[in-house]
Amino acid sequence: MKKNILLIGGSYGIGAAIADILQEDHQVIIASRTNEHISEKIIHHTFDVLKDNIETLDLPDRIDGLVYCPGSINLKPFKMMSPETFKEDMEINFYSLVRIVHGLLPKLKNSEQASLIFFSTVAVKVGMPFHTSVAAAKGAIEGFAKALAAEYAPNFRINVIAPSLTDSPLASKLLNSDSKKEKMANKHPLKKVGSTEDIAAMAAFLLQDESKWITGQVFGVDGGLSTLNIH
Repeated sequence: MKKNILLIGGSYGIGAAIADILQEDHQVIIASRTNEHISEKIIHHTFDVLKDNIETLDLPDRIDGLVYCPGSINLKPFKMMSPETFKEDMEINFYSLVRIVHGLLPKLKNSEQASLIFFSTVAVKVGMPFHTSVAAAKGAIEGFAKALAAEYAPNFRINVIAPSLTDSPLASKLLNSDSKKEKMANKHPLKKVGSTEDIAAMAAFLLQDESKWITGQVFGVDGGLSTLNIH
C-alpha cells in the first residue's frame, strides 16, 4: 500500500535522505522552513516547529508515517550552559515534537497502523562529557516514545533511532576538517562517522511494513559506540 509519510524538518540532512529512499513508492510530505533540494515528487509545506501549528497545514486525512527530524547539538561544559539553554534544547527537541504528535493524532488514527520515528543520541545511553543539555532533551524523547508506544499499541508503532555523530549539516562544525573527521571516526569501533544514508536506511525500514512487529525500541545506529569497547 502506498503510504502517506510526513517528515517534519526533512528538507536536508537525514530527512532529505529518508525522502530520497521513500519517494518512489510512497507519498512523501515535508513540512520545513526551507524547500531546498526537494524533488517535484514530494509535497512541501513551509513550517516552523517553534512557531507554527501543524493543524493549520493542508495534510491528507490519513498519515501512515511520521518522522520528526529537528534537533540541536549544544556541546559545552555544564558550567557554561544557562538554564535557558536547556529550555531551548527541550523546546526544539521535545516540546515541539509533543505538540506535533498531539495535533496529528486524528490523522494518525486513520491509518491502519501508523509508524512514528523520533531521534535520540548515543549520548543518552553512554554518558559523555559536554552533552548534558542534548542528552537530557533526547532522554525525554526516549521515555516519551516508549510510554506512547505502550498507550497506542497496536494502532501505532513508535520507535527511536539513536545515532552517534553523523555527517550532516547539523554536525558540520564538528566535522569541518579532515583531521576532525579522522579523529571522530576513530572513536567508533567501525572506524567511520555515520552518513545520513546510514540513518535514513533504518528510518525507512521502520516506516514500512517489513518492520510491522517492531515497536517501543531504541535503535543505536552508532558504529558500535554504545555497546562495544575496543580501546
